[in-house]
Amino acid sequence: MKQLIQKLTDTFSPSGYEDAIRDVIRSEIKGFADEMRVDALGNLIARKGKGGTRVMVAAHMDEIGLMVTHVDEKGFVRFTGIGGVYPRNLPGGRVRFMNGTRGVIGLDGSVVGNDLPALDKMFIDVGVSDREACPVKTGDVAAFERPFMDLGGRLVAKSMDDRIGCAVAVEALRALKSTSNEVYFVFTTQEEVGTRGAQTSAYGIDPELGFSIDVTGWGDTPGQRDFDMALGQGPAIKIRDGGMLSDPRIVDWMIAAAEKNKIPYQREVLLGGTTDARAMQLVRSGIPVGCISIPCRYVHSPSEMIDYADVQNAVKLVTALLRPPIKLP
Repeated sequence: MKQLIQKLTDTFSPSGYEDAIRDVIRSEIKGFADEMRVDALGNLIARKGKGGTRVMVAAHMDEIGLMVTHVDEKGFVRFTGIGGVYPRNLPGGRVRFMNGTRGVIGLDGSVVGNDLPALDKMFIDVGVSDREACPVKTGDVAAFERPFMDLGGRLVAKSMDDRIGCAVAVEALRALKSTSNEVYFVFTTQEEVGTRGAQTSAYGIDPELGFSIDVTGWGDTPGQRDFDMALGQGPAIKIRDGGMLSDPRIVDWMIAAAEKNKIPYQREVLLGGTTDARAMQLVRSGIPVGCISIPCRYVHSPSEMIDYADVQNAVKLVTALLRPPIKLP
């Protein structure tokens, strides 16, 4: 599974430009789904089973990125963020544009001392001396470039958010030899810019219930407080986040499955941020939803860290949820 995670995280596909990662995922699940299709917004939808409860499982394919707003006369590239790009994580970072051009992020000379600069006080240096020689133009898109790192029990890469959720969904689909339900694994687009792909795909599928698989924050490094979440303690069952309250029946269903199958889990109350589950919840006349989260350190940085055992246990939990008949109270 580590090879799969590396393949997914090494792929460059910022929000709105998910073609490359969709092709990778499609090749990984070919032959395991009963049906596959791509909708108008680029979501990859893989169905397993027919009849029974209609379930949607969403993991987003996109990653945060940067978009060129201007190239100055000396060839320095100004940019804005695609999704939740945190300025403190950027200086000195390396990026790769969709056309293969690489660059390093520098700070405007007007930034002094330990000031935390805004994005408009940064630039990307692609190694040229004038605008005419610059190989990128306004509107071009880049993602962070940082090599995958295997620390044994911990894995580090850019775009763990949410390629790790995609990895869990891929492995669960492979492991789900049969199901009593009609399960739609949806690898969604444009989550980082407003959970857009989940909204359109949920409208088309019209599920009876659903859940997302995504990362969450961490509370187990120095100075982190008031968030009861640790790497290595199991996947988290979300109770609420900044945009969504999980349906209590979904929470109870997930906890019961984890305890029955002796899968370690954590209870998650996240004060900010949200996932595809929020968009799913509000489609049509409403859908009961929840979320399985992978604790992740340094979220929305080029070096996001997860625990490998948490990922493996998330696969077990998703599989345990989807195999038997599902009937909520």
